[in-house]
Amino acid sequence: MCPLNTTRTRRAVGRSLATVAALALSAALPATAHAVPLAPTAQQPLAPAAQQADCGALSSGASAAAEAAVRAACSQIGVWYSWGGGHGATPGPTYGYYDGSDPDSLHDNERKGFDCSGLMRYAYYQATGKDLLNGTADDQFHTSHAAARFSAAQGTAPLLPGDLMFWGSGHIHHVALYLGAGQMVEAYESGTHIRVTPVRTGGDYAGAVRIDGSGAVTPPPADGGTTFETWGTQVRTHSSPSVSASVVDTFAGPTQVSVQCQEHAETVTADGYTNDIWSRLSDGSWLTNIYVKGPASLPGVPDCKGSSVPPPSGGSKAFQTWGTGVRTHSEANVDAAVVDYFPQPTTVNVVCQAHAQTVTADGYTNDAWSRLTDGSWVTNIYIKGPAWLSGVPTC
Repeated sequence: MCPLNTTRTRRAVGRSLATVAALALSAALPATAHAVPLAPTAQQPLAPAAQQADCGALSSGASAAAEAAVRAACSQIGVWYSWGGGHGATPGPTYGYYDGSDPDSLHDNERKGFDCSGLMRYAYYQATGKDLLNGTADDQFHTSHAAARFSAAQGTAPLLPGDLMFWGSGHIHHVALYLGAGQMVEAYESGTHIRVTPVRTGGDYAGAVRIDGSGAVTPPPADGGTTFETWGTQVRTHSSPSVSASVVDTFAGPTQVSVQCQEHAETVTADGYTNDIWSRLSDGSWLTNIYVKGPASLPGVPDCKGSSVPPPSGGSKAFQTWGTGVRTHSEANVDAAVVDYFPQPTTVNVVCQAHAQTVTADGYTNDAWSRLTDGSWVTNIYIKGPAWLSGVPTC
């Protein structure tokens, strides 16, 4: 998904709630990019034929997969931008979300479409049959399926149709698909439709990535379960819930998995996390929850022995975050080390809360922070509820 712009008057390039620290970054876009919001309606308008004709590979040299991705993205011209759209279990248009603070996204839950990264995911899925780009714009910028990378200083000179162009400083907040001849196709922001527009290589343009369409990414299982996404590289699944058990599969990069159930088993410490909960996947293999995006105990997933997995100990209380790209920190401070990253609304277990650093983000100001069961902290701005959470003790 695409993160929010810190400018409250317009929210450019689709919004993916990144770290509060990243909210201080400015995504400077030319005034001509600010479209007038359209009347709220769930209907998807038909794109004019002339607009369709302008979208395609406008220069030569691209691979067959890249040209197919261009055709797929261009086929969606005129479809609504929808915050969170395109991030379902299978790539394709989905209804989005109201992000809680931006009036332009108020009707996104009625609009079936894509946000910026959802459109890129769909384009390359249609082109390759593989879900190569499942994740946020920031995830896509760091994809393991890059055949080549180009810096911002190189501009568009080395780019070919189908290359992904990115914007963001520190954390990537927008992505578009290059067409050639200085043009790109993008899902821009709430209230607009997928469009062709001249490229923008000023401001916080971060560079481009050429996708290797031959990457062997396993599509999400289709035999039930709850879909989650792994993080990290070279993540292994095992024949039983133990790191010493035989390896069943290895995920080279973030991969969708179908979780059937979870249970307490061997305690694992890795990448700064400790957890004893394992998830059983649809092929019968096991994966430590450390490498599944979400809280230590996955919400909505039953215990493999027939009961729900209890929340971690410590008298915690469950709440839900809102937005996407929300980060937790080692201390109650946006400058502290990042502990976890929630790519979508996530259930968290809050142990206590405290007044600490004052944070201003998304039109809210709050000095209350919540400590989670793993010891990390998240500003109460991104927890659904009042500024000071009811029923939660002071730390």
